[in-house]
Amino acid sequence: MTVKLGIGKPTHAYNGEDHHFCGQKCHDRFAADPYFYLSGNHRKRQKSAPKAAQYTCPMHPEVISDTFGDCPKCGMALEPVGAPTDDGPNPELKDFTRRFWVSLLLAVPLMVISMGEMVGLPVHHWMSPQASNWLQFALATPVVLWAALPFFRRGVASIVNRSPNMWTLIMLGVAAAYGFSVVATLFPDSFPASFHMVPGVMPVYFEAAAVIIALVFLGQVLELRAREQTGSAIRALLGLAPKTARRINADGSEYDAPLENILVGDMIRVRPGESIPVDGVVTDGYSAVDESMLTGEPVAVEKIAGDKLTGGTLNGTGALVMRAELVGADTMLSRIVDMVASAQRSRAPIQGLADRVAAWFVPAVVLVAIVAFVVWSLVGPAPALIHALVAAVSVLIIACPCALGLATPMSIMTATGRGARAGVLIRDAEALERFAGVDTLVVDKTGTLTEGRPRLTDVVAATAGGERELLTLAAALEKGSEHPLAEAIVAGATEQGLRLPDARDFNAVVGMGVEGRIDGRQVALGNKAMMDRLNIPLGDMEAKAIALQQEGKTAMYVASDTAILGLVAVADPIKATTEEAIRKLHDLGLTIIMATGDNERTARAVAARLNIDDVRADVLPAGKQALINELRAKGARIAMAGDGVNDAPALAAADVGIAMGTGADVAMESAGITLVKGDLTGIVRARKLAISTLRNIRQNLFFAFVYNAAGVPIAAGILYPVTGMLLSPMIAAAAMSFSSVSVIANALRLRGIKLD
Repeated sequence: MTVKLGIGKPTHAYNGEDHHFCGQKCHDRFAADPYFYLSGNHRKRQKSAPKAAQYTCPMHPEVISDTFGDCPKCGMALEPVGAPTDDGPNPELKDFTRRFWVSLLLAVPLMVISMGEMVGLPVHHWMSPQASNWLQFALATPVVLWAALPFFRRGVASIVNRSPNMWTLIMLGVAAAYGFSVVATLFPDSFPASFHMVPGVMPVYFEAAAVIIALVFLGQVLELRAREQTGSAIRALLGLAPKTARRINADGSEYDAPLENILVGDMIRVRPGESIPVDGVVTDGYSAVDESMLTGEPVAVEKIAGDKLTGGTLNGTGALVMRAELVGADTMLSRIVDMVASAQRSRAPIQGLADRVAAWFVPAVVLVAIVAFVVWSLVGPAPALIHALVAAVSVLIIACPCALGLATPMSIMTATGRGARAGVLIRDAEALERFAGVDTLVVDKTGTLTEGRPRLTDVVAATAGGERELLTLAAALEKGSEHPLAEAIVAGATEQGLRLPDARDFNAVVGMGVEGRIDGRQVALGNKAMMDRLNIPLGDMEAKAIALQQEGKTAMYVASDTAILGLVAVADPIKATTEEAIRKLHDLGLTIIMATGDNERTARAVAARLNIDDVRADVLPAGKQALINELRAKGARIAMAGDGVNDAPALAAADVGIAMGTGADVAMESAGITLVKGDLTGIVRARKLAISTLRNIRQNLFFAFVYNAAGVPIAAGILYPVTGMLLSPMIAAAAMSFSSVSVIANALRLRGIKLD
């Protein structure tokens, strides 16, 4: 591109050279990261196609639209799909706030004019009844025909879409009160003389229509503000990642580059007190990193060269140099945000109850309003028509299907955000509801109950002084294996400085062990089944192996040709938090079953130490899934926790799969709940969250059902024979708004629940 100089085009100096630009935008992008563009790295950045904006309904997540608008089912404004952004105030909240204040400013004088006499204001001495009606008409008309326009638009859409909802009732109630008042003002003589306040003047309900609208707007504004708070957890997660990262360039220079310009392989300096910008590995330095924002664990984790770092966590007082390994949408933080956003739009099965009720609710309310109008018109006291109108409008206004519809989604949205802050990621609402009803938890041993990093503990030779030879042969054979126990044996031999020869004809026998040729000798390592397969007598080694297994260690026999050489033992340390977590899970009503590929004695030794209810040992990957099916056949509701590829089938088969976030991606994809930190304390948090959420949903549904079950008959006038009073439509409107706001306020209490 050619830039004509001398006409005020922007310029930027870098490394002694002037760089010229045709526009300010290009200049600013270059100035923020000159090396990125001059090195050509900008061509390596993966450019994903921008996602087309989509919108969904907070109450009906199955509704997806490519354009912003109202939900065709419930009339609520659609919200963007995905993580919330900080693009400024909610436009609907801004609009409704303005309409609320206009409605309120006009409704207050309406109240003074229409009801001033009741509080001692001589309104009728200031103006005639006829003038009062005309003034009320002038004040109410802007409220009904302008401010309430969104309500009427949604009400009409509900009828057109054959999906009656809250807006249907509000539209009918306000239209009835306002329409009656307009006719009564313009054509008072069309009504019987007995209805008149004074000759030629009818009573009107302009103030009821205006105040109803103002109160509904108040409820909507409060509701929109409260709903925005449900996304606060995601916004907090998004805020964990810094906007820049201090890249160390290939030429030795370093400066703060925009985060989106960081590529895989870039070297980054993390200074004390800074947030880790992306996922990667430490290459130099030492520090303690606070990972509590993602894991919920308050203790900082020490990091040295070779340790993994997660973007969004907070560096302590040390300085680190790291290599970027996952950037952009691939980082753990981005995946967490996507998972939480997806979960907040999912539906819990319990929502089906509210949906079934809501389908019949609005038609039933309209029918009750019609019946109330007819009954009051026929048998009500004079003026019967006025009483009938008041009863019908009150019934239409007080009914609130919105409270029913919001009861579950608001609790789910709040709970998933709260879980994310505690390191508990919920894939969908169904998993959360199911986990609250689970009574049995099946856990893998390695990596779940234990640290998942076995260590060599014992080398027992059949002949005196044969330990080094035994360990050399065992480690040489295990060099060809990827099993964690093999890594422990090889690491133990390396620590002792042993030279490991190469093994030939290596063969892994599933569920038994490994074999191969080392320096011309046929060597085998494995369990008792492996030795039986080779017809090798164990002698006193079997008793020694049993003793080690009873200590919770995994003992493996080593044989050469036809003779037993001895055994090696490996132990996987139990996590420090496991014992306390299992006690808490028992307190929360769960039966714990350990399913492991370890032998019976080792498994039972671990189970006895941890007070686990049942043990299934020597379980192959397919056996874990068979165990799930067996327990389900007995009526158990099962959660399965695991972290390996071999756990994926069982995770998918369980009522709820729980993946330890430190494990394999396939395990996380198969699970309904993922724990950012691979620790049983995360399951305790998830259980408490699930129980609290279901309790909260039931509270919301109970309140919504009771409110409507009691409110509609009261509005219809069922208490009139006792109290001699009819419920005012204005009181009905206030109660209707309060019901939705109270449901949301109750759901927001989940943000403060204690999970530790």
